[in-house]
Amino acid sequence: MNAPVVLQVAATPASPALVLRPWRMEDVAALVEMSRDPELRQLASPVVDNDAEGARWVQTQQRGWAAGDRFGFAVLEEQRGSVREQLVGNVVLKEVASGKPAAEVGYWTAAHARGRGVAPRALEALTNWAFDTFEADGLERLELLHQVDNLASCRVAQKSGYDFDSILPAAPPAFPRHGHLHIRRTSP
Repeated sequence: MNAPVVLQVAATPASPALVLRPWRMEDVAALVEMSRDPELRQLASPVVDNDAEGARWVQTQQRGWAAGDRFGFAVLEEQRGSVREQLVGNVVLKEVASGKPAAEVGYWTAAHARGRGVAPRALEALTNWAFDTFEADGLERLELLHQVDNLASCRVAQKSGYDFDSILPAAPPAFPRHGHLHIRRTSP
């Protein structure tokens, strides 16, 4: 899949509209700024400390789109009275392959956007797109993993219809803590 995909999430009475689109090099400065958040540094990887690392991270996202196996979306929030949108997070569909029944989703939200429903709304849009796009290729379920102590991610999973499945054992150094596996299927 090489064609750019842009997903729209309508505004609600309490939240502005969201736009999900592939990452661009123009996002690097905002990505580096958001990566200074200690909570994000603890939960997301890899950590982006400067523009060169940010550019490499964005290029990795772009290569995933070109290969058709990893689809990273910058999540932007429409700003009232402005033509610009503010970067507020990331959602990703990864490990997608024709004939493979499962793929993984992931997400993170910028510190300034947490607690406002950005992650569940963006995840729902990504989930719907993933099933609409890849179900005919055999996609039956999406898996969401998070560290067991990440209660906010657990709430996002639950709000987004991802049922708790199991506890995953720690696998240091990449996964130093136990995790939760949540699953959402194409049909109940």
